[in-house]
Amino acid sequence: MLAVWVEQLLGYASGALAVIREDERYPTLMAWARREGPSLVGGDPALAQALAPELWSQTPLERLDFAPEPLARPGRNEPCWCDSGRKMKHCCGAVHLPGHVPSHLMWMLSLREWKGATLKAALASGRAPAQALLEAGLIAAESGQRGRAQQILEALFDHADWDRLPEQAEPAFELLVDLYQERGFHRKREALLDEVLTRGPLFLRGVALERLCLMHLDNDDLDSARAAFVRAQQALPDSPTLAYIEAMLLLHEGHEQEAAERSRFWFRRLARQGDLESEQLQFLADLAANPGATLAEQLLNAEEDLAEPLMSLQALLEALPTAPRLAVRVEADGSLAYHATAREDTLHAAWQRLFQASVDSEAPLGFEADPWPQAGEWLPALCAHPEWLDSPAVVQCLALALTSRFGSLPWMVPSLFAPLADRLERWLDQVRAAGEGPFLWDTADNAVLLRTGLALVVGMERGARQRSRELAERLLALDDQDSLGLRELVLDQLLREGRDDEALAMSEQALHRPGEDEPLLGMLMGKVLALLRLDRREQAREALAQARHHNPHAAELLCAENPRPVPGGNDVAATPGSRAEAWQYRTLMRDQWRATPGALEWLRQQL
Repeated sequence: MLAVWVEQLLGYASGALAVIREDERYPTLMAWARREGPSLVGGDPALAQALAPELWSQTPLERLDFAPEPLARPGRNEPCWCDSGRKMKHCCGAVHLPGHVPSHLMWMLSLREWKGATLKAALASGRAPAQALLEAGLIAAESGQRGRAQQILEALFDHADWDRLPEQAEPAFELLVDLYQERGFHRKREALLDEVLTRGPLFLRGVALERLCLMHLDNDDLDSARAAFVRAQQALPDSPTLAYIEAMLLLHEGHEQEAAERSRFWFRRLARQGDLESEQLQFLADLAANPGATLAEQLLNAEEDLAEPLMSLQALLEALPTAPRLAVRVEADGSLAYHATAREDTLHAAWQRLFQASVDSEAPLGFEADPWPQAGEWLPALCAHPEWLDSPAVVQCLALALTSRFGSLPWMVPSLFAPLADRLERWLDQVRAAGEGPFLWDTADNAVLLRTGLALVVGMERGARQRSRELAERLLALDDQDSLGLRELVLDQLLREGRDDEALAMSEQALHRPGEDEPLLGMLMGKVLALLRLDRREQAREALAQARHHNPHAAELLCAENPRPVPGGNDVAATPGSRAEAWQYRTLMRDQWRATPGALEWLRQQL
């Protein structure tokens, strides 16, 4: 019965609103209510007549700067407010409404209808109830009107009375943050997070801190992510989400054992409190048993339409047969060359008919168009045709696609990246078995294998650092020209493993290579850090001078505790010497400088 009432109420209110907008006069509404209203409420004229004054009194009117013109509710013996001429107790007062009429209903419907300047003026008036803004914004987002949803939800938080904001505002807040992210409004996103963290209610402050932590993890800024997690822990110490975030943070930092230990701690602590839903408790139990696998499963299940094909891909990769042999031969100059066979070309052509996105031949990583919008077609097809993965060109496309979407998530390595690395490494064994010559990027189809290797090195960097480094070293041994720029990545990994002598040797070798282009900032600063760790401070000062000559911003940003993100700092290829390049280095390596006793203090002294 209630569902029928809600449907009738919405239909009647929408019709009433259309009539009100004709001239914004009460008599016009009442004439419509008596004439057409009954057909919208099951043929009940008394109900149709009684509803009209209720809805009129809450409707925002443009002629009054979006204020309503409420009617005074009559006493029982006073004339009824529907202008019938009868007493209230014998007219609308005798009608019992089948259900509640929300006080924000006409505002919500108005926000759904208004457009352009009218909508902008209505939102700027500050009169819209929070609940109306909340519901209208969510409805707009669900119907695909992303810009309209953003505009409405911005008004909810711009004019917020924080103490009276309903708890239902939490999904609206998260939606607005997501809209800013999707639509590229990064400064607005940061301003909203700052505002909520400064003035917002406790329940929103905790959510903002959680989102901030996840945002920093996405940007590889582990220092800032850790700081946001600590603040979230202080704001919401008993939130189950903290267990999920800390597991992600520790896995990003490479502390798998500690992630498992902390997950077990959270499970014991929160289970004792006894106020969790069964699904939350089961998730925490799974997290305690295997953090990486649980996070991977949760991520795949959250992929909406792609959850099932991604699960099928995992199963396919787990059961993948041994990779076939490749056609590798020694060229006249002694170099090694891989040439795709006719069968491999046929398999790749069948795949490409569905995959469609072409690899960008001018870039080490990436496509000319995003392949993921069509993933609902090519993922199931690949699972139905596992033989396609006998073609290195298909493996290349899959590795690049997976790295672009999951490469920053350490827990995806075992199920998605490690099986592809097994396949590539067998092919690299075949290349090396063919001869001792170099395997150069520009020769034959070599770039397919090298590019696949780079994608897997990047994809495994956070979840399997040692394997990622070993694969990078294998690729460097084959292609000593370092067409992929792997030396900087290997150097970072050596520093993370505490192999400082090897890191120093690699940096010096790279910086003194004849004919080398301008040195990379990571190589220059890596040399400084290695020298500091080896307590060779005078040489470290000389190396720092060279690094500051290349990029004067790097040391300053490394020392800053809470700097604002630098525009362009997330670009793949930042300009050498720019603040964006310095920000990228800080994001990747500040945790190593901070973990080195006295390193940041020494750097501050040099500044």
